[in-house]
Amino acid sequence: MNTSASRNWSIASLVALAVIVIAIPIYALHELERRESRPTEQPAESTFVGREACIDCHTDAYERWLGSDHDNAMDIATEETVRGDFDDAEFTHAGITSRFYRKDDGFFVYTEGPGGDMAEFEVRYTFGIEPLQQYLVPFPGGRLQALPIAWDTERERWFSLNPNAVIAPDDWLHWTRNGQNWNGMCAECHSTNLEKNYDPESNTYATTWSEIDVSCEACHGPGSQHVAWADIDPMGRPPVENFALDVVTSELDNREYVELCAPCHARRSEIADYRHEQGDLLQHYLPSLLVEGAYHPDGQILDEVYVWGSFTQSKMYQNDVLCGDCHDAHSLQLHQQGNALCAQCHQPSVYDTPAHHFHQLEVDGEASDGALCIKCHMPEQPYMVIDYRADHSLRIPRPDLSASLGVPNACSQSGCHDDQELDWSIDAYTRWYGEARRPHYGTVLAAARNGDPAAEGALVALASDTLSPVIVRATALDALAAYPPGAKDVVIERSLADEEALLRHTAMLAVATNEPETLVRLIAPLLNDPVLAVRLSAASRLAAVPAEYLTAAQRLSLDAALAAYIESMRASLDFAASGMNLGNLYQSLGDTATAEEYYRRAIDVDALFFPAKINLALLLSSSGDVDETERLLREVLEDYPEQYDAAYSLGLLLAGSGRLEESLDVLEQAAASAPEHPRVRYNLGLLYAQLGQDLEAEGAFLAALELEPQSIDYLYALIDFYVRRNRLDEALVLTDEMIAAHPQERIGYDLQQFIKDRIEESGRQ
Repeated sequence: MNTSASRNWSIASLVALAVIVIAIPIYALHELERRESRPTEQPAESTFVGREACIDCHTDAYERWLGSDHDNAMDIATEETVRGDFDDAEFTHAGITSRFYRKDDGFFVYTEGPGGDMAEFEVRYTFGIEPLQQYLVPFPGGRLQALPIAWDTERERWFSLNPNAVIAPDDWLHWTRNGQNWNGMCAECHSTNLEKNYDPESNTYATTWSEIDVSCEACHGPGSQHVAWADIDPMGRPPVENFALDVVTSELDNREYVELCAPCHARRSEIADYRHEQGDLLQHYLPSLLVEGAYHPDGQILDEVYVWGSFTQSKMYQNDVLCGDCHDAHSLQLHQQGNALCAQCHQPSVYDTPAHHFHQLEVDGEASDGALCIKCHMPEQPYMVIDYRADHSLRIPRPDLSASLGVPNACSQSGCHDDQELDWSIDAYTRWYGEARRPHYGTVLAAARNGDPAAEGALVALASDTLSPVIVRATALDALAAYPPGAKDVVIERSLADEEALLRHTAMLAVATNEPETLVRLIAPLLNDPVLAVRLSAASRLAAVPAEYLTAAQRLSLDAALAAYIESMRASLDFAASGMNLGNLYQSLGDTATAEEYYRRAIDVDALFFPAKINLALLLSSSGDVDETERLLREVLEDYPEQYDAAYSLGLLLAGSGRLEESLDVLEQAAASAPEHPRVRYNLGLLYAQLGQDLEAEGAFLAALELEPQSIDYLYALIDFYVRRNRLDEALVLTDEMIAAHPQERIGYDLQQFIKDRIEESGRQ
């Protein structure tokens, strides 16, 4: 379970999803052909039978699995399974002393509970095994909650999972709240055939599983038909495809193999219960892109992102390497230790030598860490305090990118040369490999994160580059959503028909227009997409399109996809983002009462989930509720002082209420937190002018135009500013720019004539 106290919300996960059309495009035909080549739909009679039915025939696989991390993923708390010290042990963190003890053959902890009160809780389940073991406590409503104190199984000690944070009892991340709830946050990947069964009406769970840990059918699918076939005498067994198993696990290409593991080894959000069946990853999940807060701009791991997003960036993945090439599928252990693992493919005579890695093989008679492949190509980072995980992007170290982008590099990580200055590593790298450096997509994504207008062309090129990893291209598409319509439109439209569902989905969110005809033309075909996540996003984007713009067939497809979208979001209303997504949906449908209900539900789940607060504030503002709008926006800014949208919205609200000086302070705060946003500078210019601060007003208008030189609004504002101050010559020059940028708009010609008349009139006087 991820117990990080940080909150990282990408814009794509916080807004309503996407849209549709009718004819099946080429990418859909390819997907259908792929589906036909392998059984992907689970027959109705196929059921889960448990590992006991597998052992007799698959003894070797079972014995390798026994004792593995999958075997120990979760268990009932017993003398045999509990590793922690419950012999009246005490642990103190943030002024709270917790006590672990035995009572009536059970395991108990006395610690801070709901509302901050100390209370006794019984531990019912263990969670994980190495290098730490967590413990689950039952709560009302069918909930299981993960304690914030875990057992270090290597050092044999209790430790806090949030050692540098004090988490308040009303915080979403407190162990008694949804952020540490087993049912929604972690259950699906630690048990087999898990069904969350969340009831949004009663806010309760009836979660079930067929096996408590990650067992045979978690990967192979329900096995009843296979067992029935295997029970037939071998001489009489009929020929059946894949031995009557629903999931194919042999003779897979690396895409299919990796996506068998991805449901539990990717940072993703659920859109449907995982049915242990094959197909595109986006049929059940929406994987995270290389977003800020989760990944460094060059794609290195930052937050707890697991493996899929890293590995799919790697050259290994591009060259058909499978998870099983390094890890045994049943024991999960590496096939070889040390450099012998890499030597399965990479010749030791070339790569396992100082001529390649530039490090001694031994230091003081011991094998040198510097000669290990993983030290350079898979640097580790600790999560949950003590769980060191390797970056599976298997990249070449680039200390020069550390200098330009502020990203880590293997030379200064891994306890190798962290005592040296960065320039030392760069100089050594240059001596070995020369001055030339390959371009890296990290420089493009970093520029986009910084709001650099000049990055648009490079983002378009990166999104179009079929040799780049799909997750990188999708991240570039996602970044293009922040840029104005124009150069980006071609690659976005082309990506809507890409073979990769991740690109189709991301492109939908990057479509900037709200014009109905264009939305229908671009997105309506995706209502019939073969992948669920794409259909759901298509439905949410088309929901507000008036019915007359859609054909009868499109309306039927939209209704079906909207129903699925609502079902998906309601099933995960224990997460704030789902409540906000439904709020967005109903607001787009004009049902403001239901929208308000879902926004408030999202805030009830997580009071620090600022996107829902901002959306609720804007909804209330439109209905004239100024007081609560202001309260909500100020709450956001108190928790997130750099939040641009809240500051900008509050500034406009205060200006509209005539509180100009207060508005000025807040809009200046917004401009400081988002210097790449021209609109706030435009509004600042208007406010400065109204307050008689002419020098500041002119500077703000010019700053807005520097960011968006062809904006008719910004040009008009500065022209008006100059005219009112009788700076007619400067205003006249700007009318030429307006006409050149917008020759079809009458206003430029009218303004120009008006100013010329004023100049002529003043000349006569």
